[in-house]
Amino acid sequence: MLPNHEGQKVPNVTFPLRINDEWVNVTTDELFAGKTVVVFSLPGAFTPTCSSAHVPGYNALAPIFKENGVDNIICMSVNDTFVMNEWAKDQKAENLTFIADGNGEFTEGMGLLVDKSNLGFGKRSWRYSMLVKDGTIAKMFIEPEVEGDPFEVSDAETMLKYINPDAKEPQFISLFTKIGCPYCAKAKAALKEKGLEYEEIVLGETVTTRSLKAVAGATTVPQVYINGKHIGGSEELLAYLK
Repeated sequence: MLPNHEGQKVPNVTFPLRINDEWVNVTTDELFAGKTVVVFSLPGAFTPTCSSAHVPGYNALAPIFKENGVDNIICMSVNDTFVMNEWAKDQKAENLTFIADGNGEFTEGMGLLVDKSNLGFGKRSWRYSMLVKDGTIAKMFIEPEVEGDPFEVSDAETMLKYINPDAKEPQFISLFTKIGCPYCAKAKAALKEKGLEYEEIVLGETVTTRSLKAVAGATTVPQVYINGKHIGGSEELLAYLK
């Protein structure tokens, strides 16, 4: 059975990291002392579940974690620092701190270093998350020991619900736009005025008006979606925001 270290201190480790093209030694004291930190650890950078769900989930909910007393969110993996740096850029995960446990020392100290040689990975981290307060582990969510790569309990939503069951998740907003569209600019300005973050999908070679018609039932832009609900164009968005 994989060990649960609730109530214990995190392992004392120094991580050699590449920051701004220089080698920097970062200690666990620097990361955890006097802070409330969420850590989620995963099998590998650029791998499917880690890239499509684990990292995006924590990055999206980071502002809500901060509102609920979390000082930092750390993504950890047994990868080298160059790989982790490139993965952070690829994920556009500016709300997270990526820590490369290149030698697996931290993960081994947690008792969660596992053998994935059958995949050509060698020793890697089992998938888990934990809440750490001033260097002491307050809560751990460890994925079940089953075949494959389970992802059931270490997600951002589970951790946030543990910290505050009444925490409200942010609104997830996407809008389809075209370059030079004045109505699109109007919609984006309205969202910014309300302090609402959004993802812009610009119509072009990969996303066409045909795709827009299939999704929104319209070919004009902008087309705005909030939490899966189709709001409509700029005027409908202004009415919604009021």
